[in-house]
Amino acid sequence: MDQSLIAGHAPTPPAARMENHGSSMLKVAMQSGHDLFARTGSMVAYEGFIQYEPNAPAIRQMASQWLTGEGAPLMKCSGDGLLYLADYGADVVCLNLNGESVSVNGTNLLAFDAHLQWGVERVKGMAKFAGQGLFNVVVSGSGWVALTSRGTPIVVDCGGGEDETYVDPDALVAWSSNLRMKGKRSFKASSMIGRGSGEAYQLGFSGQGFVVVQPSEDSTDRLRARG
Repeated sequence: MDQSLIAGHAPTPPAARMENHGSSMLKVAMQSGHDLFARTGSMVAYEGFIQYEPNAPAIRQMASQWLTGEGAPLMKCSGDGLLYLADYGADVVCLNLNGESVSVNGTNLLAFDAHLQWGVERVKGMAKFAGQGLFNVVVSGSGWVALTSRGTPIVVDCGGGEDETYVDPDALVAWSSNLRMKGKRSFKASSMIGRGSGEAYQLGFSGQGFVVVQPSEDSTDRLRARG
């Protein structure tokens, strides 16, 4: 086979703990003593010696609060080598936290450094929109986090001003935990073509921080990811 035809798809030497290989795959440089939590079933390939532990004791108690219907959604990865993760072709976004905290929709969390602090909590105000609310994972500290997005996302810098940024909850991926949040109901233009009842619910954010938004507001994305 002519190797030059596939040379452009070969992995490159790692330049950081986490980075993209293309838009839809995450490459993690694994080292002994630097464990990783990743979405169960997200491993697509690895090089070297890497072990996996589903439902590890460190995550069992927290994961029991994550109502997915399938038990623990995370696995613990450890060892030395290169680990490749993906989630059904979704775009991957890498965040390097520096003493910060981010709230991530549970269906959009792909992986994070095991030494980071984390917990599962219900997003306040979502019950008015979804009937039962939404569970998010809050990850804090200094280290790497990888998110997924159904399409190329936009990262909105709220800027710390008085103006608010409003997001459709079904398009919301993650946000800085220190942002102020409130709900708002308004007319939704899509109702004119039969997609809704005419009333929409958005989440408003203000303060210093960012919001990650995916180009999809189809709630079936969340249901498919949960199932």
